[in-house]
Amino acid sequence: MTETASAPKKAKSGLLNLLVDYAPIAVFFGVYRYNAPAKHEGIGEVAAVISGTGAFMVAAVIALVVSKWKLGRISPMLWLSTALIVGFGGLTVLLRDPIWIQVKPTAIYLLFGTVLLAGVMRGKALLKILLEAAFEGLSDAGWLKLSRNWGLFFFALAALNEGLRAQLSFGDWIAAKLWVFLPLTFLFTFLQIPMLLRHGLAQEAEPDVLSDPPHE
Repeated sequence: MTETASAPKKAKSGLLNLLVDYAPIAVFFGVYRYNAPAKHEGIGEVAAVISGTGAFMVAAVIALVVSKWKLGRISPMLWLSTALIVGFGGLTVLLRDPIWIQVKPTAIYLLFGTVLLAGVMRGKALLKILLEAAFEGLSDAGWLKLSRNWGLFFFALAALNEGLRAQLSFGDWIAAKLWVFLPLTFLFTFLQIPMLLRHGLAQEAEPDVLSDPPHE
């Protein structure tokens, strides 16, 4: 009876985790697209960037509040991500230069990648601390490998973000955050499951892994 009752609760929490993690970037994309001029240049483009960035900052703070209110916790990763969104977003608004919000993901990826790999070299799986997660049955060796894999993946995402930032318009770069980075993150998360199962992850815990992947 208890297990049956907890299933809908877990599903609801998983959906809420995804909304908390990814709704702000969707808001950013939507507000920018709504305000962007047809030619994507001049004062209108700057105004659209600032509007989108402002909405992004507000949505990120709201996501933080919702996480505490509905989930009862705010993971260290979410705290760090929100702080950098507000910091780099504030620079974008004050200086009217979109480069700051564009390099924000690179800064987050490099920070998380460095922290995770430094932890692995010391024999510590810091991903568990950053996520405040407890995947049922997963061994310490499994956590260590997961931390290593995510550390390397974050460095790859940092390089990809810099490459796309240099090649794409601001609007296309934002679209890539939704249609390139998000699918890549879920694909990478899914590919970790066989390794996690070999290291003791309970099959019932698979949805927990997929519903709350590390994110920027």
